[in-house]
Amino acid sequence: MQKLNLNQVLSQKLSPQQIQFIKLLQVPTAELEARVEEELEINPALEEGKEENGEQQEEILQDNYEEDNKDDKDINLDDYLTDDYGGYKMQGDGNYSPDDEDREMPLSSGTSLHEQLLSQLSFLRLDEHQKVIGRQLIGSIESDGYIRRDLEAIINDLAFSQNIETDLDEVEEVLRKIQNFDPAGIAARSLQECLIIQLERKEHQEDEIVQKALQVLSDCFEEFTKKHYEKILKRCNLEEEDLKEVINMITKLNPKPGGGSDGLMRTQYIIPDFILNNVNGKFEISLNSRNAPELRVSRSYSEMFEAYEKSDKKDKKLKDTVSFVKQKLDAAKWFIDAIKQRQQTLLKTMHAILDYQSEFFVEGDETKLKPMILKDIAEKIDMDISTVSRVANSKAIQTEFGVYPLKYFFSEGISTDGGEDVSNREVKSVLQKMVDNEDKRKPLSDDKLVKLLNEKGYNIARRTVAKYREQLQIPVARLRKEL
Repeated sequence: MQKLNLNQVLSQKLSPQQIQFIKLLQVPTAELEARVEEELEINPALEEGKEENGEQQEEILQDNYEEDNKDDKDINLDDYLTDDYGGYKMQGDGNYSPDDEDREMPLSSGTSLHEQLLSQLSFLRLDEHQKVIGRQLIGSIESDGYIRRDLEAIINDLAFSQNIETDLDEVEEVLRKIQNFDPAGIAARSLQECLIIQLERKEHQEDEIVQKALQVLSDCFEEFTKKHYEKILKRCNLEEEDLKEVINMITKLNPKPGGGSDGLMRTQYIIPDFILNNVNGKFEISLNSRNAPELRVSRSYSEMFEAYEKSDKKDKKLKDTVSFVKQKLDAAKWFIDAIKQRQQTLLKTMHAILDYQSEFFVEGDETKLKPMILKDIAEKIDMDISTVSRVANSKAIQTEFGVYPLKYFFSEGISTDGGEDVSNREVKSVLQKMVDNEDKRKPLSDDKLVKLLNEKGYNIARRTVAKYREQLQIPVARLRKEL
């Protein structure tokens, strides 16, 4: 026996148009052109150029939609207003994958580190047995230029994978030859060995300072890394002036001879999404021209509906053609609307940020930044926090003081003795100045920095100072010590 039940369900679902707008909103200017080109290739109903008689074209499209739905019940608009657009690629379609988030960026072409080393290996007078060992060693070099695998493990790899029997002495002999390759310091097994190799290759090896630097690295490397200069002076029997020259020479050496990129570097250019001009004391915000592509709906596709009105509507092939054309016209219109909505949202958000941080934009002084979180701007423009987050992500503004990412203007607040909240960027700026102006012979400890900040009225804990110091990439006091 059949039973009828009534269930009430509350659900929230994004429409394809909303999904497309969200997707475009988080795309930076540098990638927007690629997205537009992609849509132009996929959708023949989308064209470049200014809209001609846009309102008239909109009326024709709307009239045709209403007429078609009234006269032909077989073609229902709801049948194709779904997530599947028959090849029209967007986040809402069935072909979307998370990999679409990562757009390909151009890579600078060039020879990789391993290829350079193998090329140099070919110039050595080695037999085939030694060449196999050399290739295995080069293959074990990491992107920063070091060999961190134990040589015994490499010998085992040669035995099992290459069927090559060798011993530690032979492998070390080939390794020493590779360590003479360029760049200097390559194939070292530790930082200490890397620096020593570079010193030994200097043109004037007999130079007194070079010899003293080698002595310091060989006998007092641990003390050198910890900046225990008093111990170095006693153990190596050096004068303070000599140690200064030694430190100056060692710090100019390259600790990562491989560069850390394996010969390939990702080049990324910052293209500002907004341009801020100060015209006679009045700010004017404009979008980068790349954010405003000229797009229009194809007139020829719109005219296909007029031909459909005069034709036999019972023709199945013609119905299929009209359905396809409607899908493409809808998709083109939605894309154009999403681009326009993107421009309006970007400008609305940027104006709110400008109003909130107006003191900073007048002088460019970091200490003028106010504490500001995403919620502050979201409430100001009456939008969701996630929308503001998408605008702030990967976007930048060009000012007369430089180009800043929008994330730069968002920061937490720190309370002062006066009961006011100041941006943590202001505290970081003060902290940086304190470290820059400290006596390098007796650097300020975190406890001392806390006391100085408290004296300036900033109520801040020691762990917060340590966190800010790490974010500013300032080492601890012991490592900031200088002679």
